[in-house]
This record gives sequence, structure tokens and C-alpha cells, in this order.
Amino acid sequence: MNHLLPTATATDEQRRNANVAVLPVGSFEQHGDYLPLITDTVVACAIARELADAYPVLLLPPITLSCSHEHSAWAGTTSISAQTLFSVINDVYESVTRSGPFAMAVVNGHGGNYVLSNVVQEANAKGHRMALFPQREDWNDARKAGELVTSISEDMHAGEIETSILLHVTPDLVRRGYESADHMANDRRHLLTAGMQAYTESGVIGRPSLGTAEKGKAVLGSLVQSFAEVLRLLDNAPPRP
Repeated sequence: MNHLLPTATATDEQRRNANVAVLPVGSFEQHGDYLPLITDTVVACAIARELADAYPVLLLPPITLSCSHEHSAWAGTTSISAQTLFSVINDVYESVTRSGPFAMAVVNGHGGNYVLSNVVQEANAKGHRMALFPQREDWNDARKAGELVTSISEDMHAGEIETSILLHVTPDLVRRGYESADHMANDRRHLLTAGMQAYTESGVIGRPSLGTAEKGKAVLGSLVQSFAEVLRLLDNAPPRP
């Protein structure tokens, strides 16, 4: 995976002495016939790696299983409960802040991880220092920077942005077929009740045919810029008593 996973030693991290840890959260779920089940993990790791290359943060390994229940109709998809993910994030925070950093940014690669917003809100209400990244506005800025054609709503799953990021970072993981796999389903008001299978037979909602490596590179570059404000907020916060 082109060293998307952290390879630093304990000595490296002691010298870095980072105030902020970065935790990628992916998933293991269907992404059509052309993207792997680990797509969201690759996306989260790619963002986190770019952040670690640009800023003095502690890069953590990814959480690779999360809340993918809406994709359960497809083979291979595996989920954990929202309660479990909530607990894992808090456990990682408690552990990492004992070893150096006093804040943590959660880099989410899967839109179905709704519980992460609650984790971060509750953590900060308790006096901890935690952020969730990217936010919708960060993604909007990144889409503009990459000159993507589709909107966030249209490009829900295995579409233009995910295909572009993987074409840039791990092109060997993108199989043939994305060029002709476009499927649109803009009205998904019953998604939580009926699941993805009510809106797509292929598992795709978006236009992967528009994906390019150049777009993926620009998207990641924009997200790196957006993270500067997140890091400023976390880095300038006083350590937890």
C-alpha cells in the first residue's frame, strides 16, 4: 500500500514529540465490481499519510472495520456496532494521550460512520481534545480544487471522488469496469430503513467514469491545506489536566 501504514519507530516518535495524533477510520464494505472492500480504509489512510507528511503529527494505524450496515446485502461487507466503534475511538484516545500527544484527529473515510460525530462532541464536552476530519465543507473545497463534476450528494459511493483517490494513490487496486459503472440515485430518503440495495443493484451510486488520478491528487492536496486550521485548534489547546 505504498507505506500508507505508519512505519516509524518509537525513537522516531520520541524525536517528533507530536502534540496531535491522527487516527484513520475506514471500513470493509462493497464498492462495486472495480474497487476493493478496503476502499474507505485506503482513502482514510491516504489522507492521514498526506497529513503526516505535511505536519508534525503522530500517524496511527487504521481502524479497518466500522459501521457498514447499509451495505450488508453484498458479499464481504463486515461491520461492527456503533457502540463498539464509539468505545474503540475513546480507548485509542485514552491510550495515545498517555504516551505523548494530548489531542487526536479522527480521519473518517466512510460516510456511514455517523457515530463519530457523537464521539468527538462528547469527548470535547468532557475536556478532551478531539476533532473529526474532513468535514463536509472540507470535502466541498476539495471537490472544487479537483474540479470534480459531481456533487457530494450525487457522488455517494464508489463514484468520482473515491475512484480518483485510488487511481492516484493505489492504481493497482482499481479494476476494469469503472469506466462504464455510473449509476445515479439522488433521492435516497429511506436509505437507513431500506439499505443501499433499495437504490442500486451494482452497489454504485455516482459516476466513477469521471475519476482520474489528477483529480485524486488535487483532492488530497486541498484536504492537507484544510487540516491546518484543525491542527491549530488542537495544537493550541492546553493539555488535559
